[in-house]
Amino acid sequence: MKIKLYGILILLISQVFTAVLCGQEKTVYSPDRNLAVTLLIKGGKPLYTMTYKNKVMLEKSPLGLKTNEGDLSTGVSYVNSKTDVVSKEYEQEKIKKSKINYQANVLIYTVENTEKQQLSIRFQVSDNDIAFRYELPEWGERLCYVIKEEVTGYKFPVKTTTFLSSMMGEMGAFARTSPSYESGYTNDEPVVKSLGNKNGYVFPGLFHVGDDGWVLLSETGVNSLYCASHLGVGDTEGLYTVQYPDPAQNNGFGSSMVQLSLPGVTPWRTITVGETLKPIVETTIPFDVVEPLYKSVQPNKYGRATWSWIVWQDNSMNWDDQVKFIDLAAQLKFEYILIDALWDKNIGYDRMKDLIKYAKSKGVDVFLWYNSNGGFNDAFQTPRNKMNTSIARKAEMKWLKEVGVKGLKVDFFGGDKQETMRLYEDILSDANDYGLMIIFHGCTLPRGWERMYPNYVGSEAVLASEMLIFSEDVRMSEAFFASLHPFIRNTVGSMEFGGVLLNKYLNKGNEGSAKRLTTDAFQLATSVLFQNPIQMFGITPNNLTDVPAFEIDFMRKVPTTWDETLFIDGYPGKYSVIARRHGNEWYIAGVNAESQPLKLKLNLPMFANKKANLYHDDKNNNPQFTPLDVNAKGEFEVTMQSKGGFVLKSVN
Repeated sequence: MKIKLYGILILLISQVFTAVLCGQEKTVYSPDRNLAVTLLIKGGKPLYTMTYKNKVMLEKSPLGLKTNEGDLSTGVSYVNSKTDVVSKEYEQEKIKKSKINYQANVLIYTVENTEKQQLSIRFQVSDNDIAFRYELPEWGERLCYVIKEEVTGYKFPVKTTTFLSSMMGEMGAFARTSPSYESGYTNDEPVVKSLGNKNGYVFPGLFHVGDDGWVLLSETGVNSLYCASHLGVGDTEGLYTVQYPDPAQNNGFGSSMVQLSLPGVTPWRTITVGETLKPIVETTIPFDVVEPLYKSVQPNKYGRATWSWIVWQDNSMNWDDQVKFIDLAAQLKFEYILIDALWDKNIGYDRMKDLIKYAKSKGVDVFLWYNSNGGFNDAFQTPRNKMNTSIARKAEMKWLKEVGVKGLKVDFFGGDKQETMRLYEDILSDANDYGLMIIFHGCTLPRGWERMYPNYVGSEAVLASEMLIFSEDVRMSEAFFASLHPFIRNTVGSMEFGGVLLNKYLNKGNEGSAKRLTTDAFQLATSVLFQNPIQMFGITPNNLTDVPAFEIDFMRKVPTTWDETLFIDGYPGKYSVIARRHGNEWYIAGVNAESQPLKLKLNLPMFANKKANLYHDDKNNNPQFTPLDVNAKGEFEVTMQSKGGFVLKSVN
């Protein structure tokens, strides 16, 4: 009898434990129910898993924070959970899509530690996208604390392969300005082989989970109240964790931890999932979960710019050469000229007033370059010490507004600390007060900034065009990188690449050295493939006569803002074909990174029974322009040469 009663007692305890476990395990589904996230606690640790169409995309992965007041990553228990829905429509003219409808299901999962300190984890799950963040209430008398570490992780199945860009080491590269998000990528490497970089990997990161699909990781909503984060080195089991900045960044100035006021929230971690790359290319999740932080004082005009420095370099920072590039912008019908570093010394503030007046007489507005620096690196280019303090910045911006400058390109940041995020935000906020747009260079990834800051118009944060000038290795890999950017860097934020280089040799004389290794059609394609609302192009005055007239005509008309973006075809590191629509005009752009020509048969319903212009290469890599009629099915065949490309433009 005792044995029987003991067995019954064990059974009852087991049933109670199972009931408790099931009670704390909560699942939230996307509106189409294909994407599911389950939260649970195991061994006192909060965890989550993710499936897409019942296939495991993330195994049990850690959640939680460690603060100076308590640990909320282990030793926690379940408190409660709440569900909700989010539905909003908004317009955003400077991202990949102008009208967005965001629908998501919400799960708020609350845990507490043994000191009764609570942490809520908010998951918003839409079709193909997940956004989650931590939300912290007031802890008794505590109204502020320091987050020392975030244990958020992503545990991929070991069959997963990676496309990751290494975090650059601190205080390295040119004038000790790194890290600046200017590394190459792993190329379809198994997770166990992507462990060689001790500094980890920047956001975004792309993961191929075998035949089950694709996952893109990033973050959004980072402002002055938090630091930017990155992925750690990963482990042999496929776990990558969120890491805060290295303490040595920015010459050791500023904490690598986070100072947060209570109640407070962290930035959003984002996950985009799909069986194919289509949801990866088309996602708007970086912008769906953030809101504008202030109103723009005036409407901003987007468009294209000439830029002497990229090919003609420092020696072009003089009055005569800048007049040539103003005239070039006018002939190309470009909206802007970017006048780069050293203008203050080589032209001077007084003569710059006259140069801006001249540009205005030609219908061209001006962007000016600035060094972000105070004391956190050795970049010597001027103007320097104009953007790093509030007093100097406001005095400079007052002058800029008076002389009619429309925007700034601010360079050399080199860090992801909260202190540096505060500098980005201060520059943007002050610039808005003076009606100035801002582009960042030598910088971090933008994290929802297109929506958060109305006068923000782009960031480099990529191995961009200047390295084509300086490095043979980068020139050799240009097509490879271009085939990756639409799936990784450029899909989460505007990317000011500074491309379309039509010189055969990337120097002022257009001869001798730094030979361009991609075709003209490839270069034209990047004007569409790479998205940024203001594009600084590398065209030079000689291109007006030494390239075919149809190329110049194309560049006169190519837009920089888009109403729709669609994935057509491609595989990262091999080739990419993207469709973009501006108004009623469709552009299909493709590049080929493979060593052999690639013949594609594409289904383009938006071109069915329509006339189109094809910009492409012949088999000898000579640029070609071919008007054509697309059949009633919208079927289109094209051959992209190795390191070549094409653009198909609708004719309305």
